[in-house]
Amino acid sequence: MSFRKKTQKIKLGLTVLLTEKRDWIRGKSIGLITNHTGVDATLRSNHRLFAEASDCQLSAIFSPEHGLWGAVQDGIAVKSTDESSQAHLENVPVFSLYGQSMRPTADQLEGIDLLIYDMQDVGVRFYTYISTMLHTMETASDHNIEFIVTDRPNPITCTTVEGPVLTEGFESFVGIHTIPIRYGLTIGELAMLLKAERVPSCQLKVAWMPGYERWMWSDDTGLQWVPPSPNMPTLTTATLYPGLCLFEGTNMSEGRGTTKPFEYIGAPWCDGEQWAQMLNALRLPGVLFRPVVFTPASVNKNTKHANQVCGGVAIHVTDRERFNPVQTAIHMLSILTSEYRDHLAFLPAHFDRLAGNSWLRNALLNGKSVDEIQEQWAAELQRWSDNTTQYHVYT
Repeated sequence: MSFRKKTQKIKLGLTVLLTEKRDWIRGKSIGLITNHTGVDATLRSNHRLFAEASDCQLSAIFSPEHGLWGAVQDGIAVKSTDESSQAHLENVPVFSLYGQSMRPTADQLEGIDLLIYDMQDVGVRFYTYISTMLHTMETASDHNIEFIVTDRPNPITCTTVEGPVLTEGFESFVGIHTIPIRYGLTIGELAMLLKAERVPSCQLKVAWMPGYERWMWSDDTGLQWVPPSPNMPTLTTATLYPGLCLFEGTNMSEGRGTTKPFEYIGAPWCDGEQWAQMLNALRLPGVLFRPVVFTPASVNKNTKHANQVCGGVAIHVTDRERFNPVQTAIHMLSILTSEYRDHLAFLPAHFDRLAGNSWLRNALLNGKSVDEIQEQWAAELQRWSDNTTQYHVYT
């Protein structure tokens, strides 16, 4: 395991906005796009800070998937009426952007002249908070409303990009733009890219983070980890997520309904001993595998193999700087397509949405090697890296 010396605390974009960039919000009627992760370094919530401010008016709150309090499981629609009843903010309505509408409506924006986006992302294309950001940027542009992003760290660093770049035509709410699975930008840098490539008329400002550096993991920043969603409890989960989330697009459990989502992968028909042995024999960088038996609890209707005993593997990251989650997941799937051809099944539409293409699933089913698969996305990933350096604010 490699370790880095911890640095001094960074200053969040939220804090910068409320101090040296205060003039950006003074006299404004604000619509705040946020959830429970929108806190400052002392864990004070942004909606409290804006509501208590005397020089601006918090007029509405807009919440993403999982709701304002991060309590709703994945894929479940959130009603605005349910959100408002939990807001505990007198006269400030809370509107869900993961329910009847994925965008603020004209009625909800009545009287608002500034939208602020402030919540924690995980640096992965299929995490839906970035889709909410693009949708609200587009809506702000359509209604001539200013848009501010208060920058937050990419918890899994900005130094690594991985996986295929989404193929045009495969856009969805879990793949909003032609970016790789692990995209290597902060949310503020991504907003600048989306403005340039999708919403040039957006009146975008970004409150940047003094003290932040690209190599930093979440626990290098001096900030507390706030789980961004019910199945993202730790930084280890986020480290695994860019690759292991692909198992959502199969008939295997990705560990939802256990205390180790994305750390446990298995199914009732899987021989964890054999799978772990084959994986460890590959000597993949920064990771070890342990056979495990687990029983997923039913957390929603989508929980796979709920209340069934599953065999599988636990994934242990031994060196996060060397660990490649997407490559690791492809190796895992490659073994399964060979050893469990009669049991493993892809959920084609969902797997392809996550992969951002259909060729990855077909390559696995056709027995392509992991090297061949990675070679297929290498050139586009390099083009992404070369293109996005223009948006790098941090060194």
